[in-house]
Amino acid sequence: MNDADKNGFMSVIHQLDRSIGLDLVLHTPGGDPTHGILEEFSRAKQEIQSNPATIPVWQPIIAKYSPTLIGECEKAIAWCNEMTRSWLISGMLSNTDDADETTRRVVEELADHSVTKSHARHLSAEHCRSIGLKVVALEEDDALQEAVLSLHHSCIHTLGSTTAFKLIENHNGVAFIQTAQNVIVQ
Repeated sequence: MNDADKNGFMSVIHQLDRSIGLDLVLHTPGGDPTHGILEEFSRAKQEIQSNPATIPVWQPIIAKYSPTLIGECEKAIAWCNEMTRSWLISGMLSNTDDADETTRRVVEELADHSVTKSHARHLSAEHCRSIGLKVVALEEDDALQEAVLSLHHSCIHTLGSTTAFKLIENHNGVAFIQTAQNVIVQ
């Protein structure tokens, strides 16, 4: 996702009846690079401090980073944690007595890369419930499961058989589709 997506989003929500709410389905692999960069930089620092002979090994690796990248990664993680806290308290956990404590626990666990190992890692419904998230299993609602799976299959079919790589669409058939352009140079 990026700032350009706002054009597609604005196109498909224009003139919709906002009184009925909005279901937003995002299918995204997550954001592993930020934690990985910080971990790699930290490892390089530790290894160089304990054995300066590793400098030639780490120098080309660290050279690929811009001077501000580490700070930007730290800010991205902090921002993600702040947004998650805010959304949990104002949304899923808004009617929960211990919303602050549950939110703290959820963010602490899910933002700890040493625990999750990957931002794109699958978390079971049971585990999510155990840390305080409210989870509704698709299998518990046949109509919801059918709607979600139909949407998923339609998107996968479109993405797999066209040059489209991003779909933003509403129930009225208004769509914003980004495609990759194939250029043949001879």
